[in-house]
Amino acid sequence: MQVDLACGHLSPSKGIYTQKPETLLPQNIRHSWQSVRRYIHGKILDKTYAPGDKLPKDDDIAQTLGCARTTVQRAMRDLVDSGHVVRRRKGGTRVRPDPVTRATFDIPIIRNEVENANRSYGYQLVNVADAVIPNQVATSFGLGNAIEMRRIEAVHLADNRPYIFEDRWVDTRTVPGILDVDLSQQSANEWLVRHHPYSRCEIRFYAVKATAAYARHLNTAPGEALLVMERTTWIDTAPITSVKAVTVPGYQLLTCI
Repeated sequence: MQVDLACGHLSPSKGIYTQKPETLLPQNIRHSWQSVRRYIHGKILDKTYAPGDKLPKDDDIAQTLGCARTTVQRAMRDLVDSGHVVRRRKGGTRVRPDPVTRATFDIPIIRNEVENANRSYGYQLVNVADAVIPNQVATSFGLGNAIEMRRIEAVHLADNRPYIFEDRWVDTRTVPGILDVDLSQQSANEWLVRHHPYSRCEIRFYAVKATAAYARHLNTAPGEALLVMERTTWIDTAPITSVKAVTVPGYQLLTCI
């Protein structure tokens, strides 16, 4: 899991990380959209452009920095996506009066997550079956009717101990290739991340008490507090997969914003 916001200098007053403003850009080099983005962001951080202020036109910024207008436009799109500015047709670009912090969440390959922590990865397939999806899953996908999908249940291990239990539904109409995967050898998590892109993803985090089934799969006591990471993905409007990843007690999720 990664957060798509750069971490820079520690602010002693607020105790949070902020990116060091880049207030000057030399004009004798070819600027990337990232360097232009840092320049504009720096102007926002040092209050040259205060909340609500209108920014110069893209053409004017491009002329000032000696770069292409398309480079400025790309930088502005990223500033919009990260919640720093708003752009409106015929209204120009303004600094958000109520800036927000947005993060990009990369769906992890659990094998890599375990091995990057210097632990030994293992995997056990629990069950594969075709069945009609529960109403909750149909609602997550935005489907009017419950249809048949492939259900895959598996346990990911770290140092030969349960780490994450996955309860996954895959739409084989959208992802027919999953039918040819030997899921006893390769997890659906790893295969989907490596082979099937998505254009939209919804993620929820919440806690549950371990049911008897969760306790059995995760080798823990019923009633233990467990973190659930629920993800649903689509390609355009076509459902790909909906998965509940249930973690062992004590699982930690770390991000940098």
